[in-house]
Amino acid sequence: MHSQRIERKGQMSLVTPTETAPHRVVTLPRKRRIPLAVAAGLGWLALMVICAVFADLIRPYDITQMDLSARLSPPGTPGHWLGTDELGRDVLSRLFQSVRVSLVIAFGATIISAVFGTTLGFLAAQFRGIIEHLVVMLADFQAALPFLIMSLAVLAFFGSSMILLVGLMGFYGWERYARIARGLAISAGAQGYAAAVVQLGATPRRVYLNHILPNVASTLIVSMTLTFPEIILMESGLSFLGLGVQPPDTSLGNMVGFGREYLTTAPWIMLGPAVVIMFTTLSISLVGDWLRDKLDPTIR
Repeated sequence: MHSQRIERKGQMSLVTPTETAPHRVVTLPRKRRIPLAVAAGLGWLALMVICAVFADLIRPYDITQMDLSARLSPPGTPGHWLGTDELGRDVLSRLFQSVRVSLVIAFGATIISAVFGTTLGFLAAQFRGIIEHLVVMLADFQAALPFLIMSLAVLAFFGSSMILLVGLMGFYGWERYARIARGLAISAGAQGYAAAVVQLGATPRRVYLNHILPNVASTLIVSMTLTFPEIILMESGLSFLGLGVQPPDTSLGNMVGFGREYLTTAPWIMLGPAVVIMFTTLSISLVGDWLRDKLDPTIR
C-alpha cells in the first residue's frame, strides 16, 4: 500500500489511501469545443476570404472573356466546371470576382457604420443635453426610414458607383452602434473607473479610446457580425434591381439578377451565387450568435 506525502506550512505528514475519502470522484473541467455548426461556418467564411483575396490567381478565365460557341454550357463541361452564362462567360470565374466585390462592399460598409455610430454614441454620452437629444432623434429617424427605398432614390438620382455604394451602405444600421455605445459609455461612467481616470488628468479622448472602448468592444463586435450579413443582402437586392454593381464588374446580387431570365433554361447561372449568399449570411449569423454567447458576461 502506497502513501501520499503532504506538506503544510513546513510540516510534512504521510496520508494513506484509507485516510482519504475512498469514493471521492475528481471531475476535471471539460475542454470547451466549438460547436460543429459554428466550426462549419468559420470554415466557410475562411474559404470565402481566400477566394476574395486570391480571386485573380485562382479564377481560370477573365470575367469578361466570352466564348459564344460554348454559351449556356451546363455544369461539368470540361473547362467550365460551373457552366457558362448567356454570353459564354465562365460562371466560376465570375463567382470568384462576385465574392470579392460583395465582401469588399459589406466589410467597408460595416466598418463605416460601426465607426460613425460609435463616434456619435460616445459624443452623446460625453456632452449629454442638446447633443444627446439630437443623436437620439437622428437614430430614431434612421430606424424609421425605409432604407431600401432611400437607397433606390439616391442611386437612381446620382448613378451607381462603388464608392457611392459603399458609402450608402455604410449608413445602414449606424443607429444600433450609436445606441449601444451611448448606453455602455454612460454605464462605464457610472461604474467609477472612467471618473477615476479623469481625476488623474486624462483627456476625454484618452478616456473613451483607451478605457471605455476596450470594455465595450466585445458588444460592438457582435453587433458588427449581425450587420454584416444584412449589408450583403441589401447589396444583393440593389444589384438584383440593377442599381448596384454595374457591368462589366459583377457581384453576387448582380449574377442572380442577370440569371433570373434563364432560370428555366440555365438555372446554374443564378443558383451558384444564390447558394453563396445563403451560406455566407448563415455562417456569419451562426458565428455572431456564438460570439455573443462567448463574450456576453450576463450569459456566462
